[in-house]
Amino acid sequence: MNAFERRGGVLHVEGVPVPELVAAAGSPVYVYSRNHFIHQYRALESALAGCGVRIFFAVKANSNVSVLRLFHKLGAGFDIVSAGELQRVMAAGAAPESVVFSGVGKSVAEIDLACKLGIHSFNVESAAELARLGERATLLQRKVRFAVRVNPDVDAATHPYISTGLKKNKFGVPAAEARRLYQQAVGHPWLEATGIACHIGSQILQSAPLLEALDSLLNLRADLAQAGIAIPQLDLGGGFGVTYDSEPPFDLDAYGSALRSALEANRQHSSPGAETAERLSVAVEPGRFLVANGGILVTTVEYLKPAQNDAGHNFAVVDAAMNDLIRPALYQAWHRVENVCDHPDVTERHWDVVGPVCESGDFLALDRPLRVRAGDLLAVHSAGAYGMVQASNYNSRGRPAEVLVDGDHFEIIRRRETSEDQLRLELGTPAGK
Repeated sequence: MNAFERRGGVLHVEGVPVPELVAAAGSPVYVYSRNHFIHQYRALESALAGCGVRIFFAVKANSNVSVLRLFHKLGAGFDIVSAGELQRVMAAGAAPESVVFSGVGKSVAEIDLACKLGIHSFNVESAAELARLGERATLLQRKVRFAVRVNPDVDAATHPYISTGLKKNKFGVPAAEARRLYQQAVGHPWLEATGIACHIGSQILQSAPLLEALDSLLNLRADLAQAGIAIPQLDLGGGFGVTYDSEPPFDLDAYGSALRSALEANRQHSSPGAETAERLSVAVEPGRFLVANGGILVTTVEYLKPAQNDAGHNFAVVDAAMNDLIRPALYQAWHRVENVCDHPDVTERHWDVVGPVCESGDFLALDRPLRVRAGDLLAVHSAGAYGMVQASNYNSRGRPAEVLVDGDHFEIIRRRETSEDQLRLELGTPAGK
């Protein structure tokens, strides 16, 4: 599905021209396609049919409550990494039982909140965390379900900042340690081992690393079954890649077929001691795949600074900055940029699209061929994931508005942040005191 099309020389999001959205919400603004999100969810659901899979949306990719509400209505559970994300999921109307809590540094307060609410399970990342979970569950007298996150030492072939499955990464524990943790938890009155989890990274473009990690989990599950520990669920994480530039799309159908084959082979070859093989369920935790290419960041060109000589750069200074979209500065991420309106009469030049923040690393795109004038609107594509969620108030800038488009209609789902919003949290003494 392509939710972003040009009609009469003007970029539209579904049925709405982008200038109309900016007129309503201001600039810069994040704009999302509701029907793109639905299409991606249904495509994943279809590709993994027959695998006993439940989809848990990774909230860290896009945590707007309206977006969460949409995925809840589609039937998704939620993968969270903080109490704040848990509160957002609850505000979206989802039940705590639909939540998986991941992350390496869960605080006592976060664990207590999730225990009291009765979430689906915790993905435990260390021996120390499991000990804390047991202590809090005992104190609260609450039965707690958990999965140990295994670090299978699989190279996801992705950017090092978003690789999570190698032994040098901070996430999870080796399989041998995971086995010990499950054995330690046996007989604990308030802990119930219900799964084995892993997540090897993000923006994965090939199925092979994911299937290699699956093998590690199946082997561990078989070992535990031989020891009398039955594990009914595997949490395979997410990480399915998307196309930003010229990357080949992740082959969902091939992955789904390989996953079905691997699970069926495991069922057929399970030993008699692994009597729960046929009841194995699977969880996946996609984020980027569902939302990245369903969003754009729209920004206004404030000034043009053409090069004064052949060695110089042409700078298009826009009103969005690294505080609004940090991915290019943080990950050297590439986002396609286009002018919202055609200008065939303007000479095409190569421009660095830069923001107003006082950092040389404040750019959205470098060396892009554009026909652009001051005052034009530019659309930065593939901004639906890890865009607004990483926005900040650096330079005391207010964060952008967010808009959700559905056909010919749209809704402002987050208003633009003001200076008053920022100052309201600061409890300083009156001037001169």
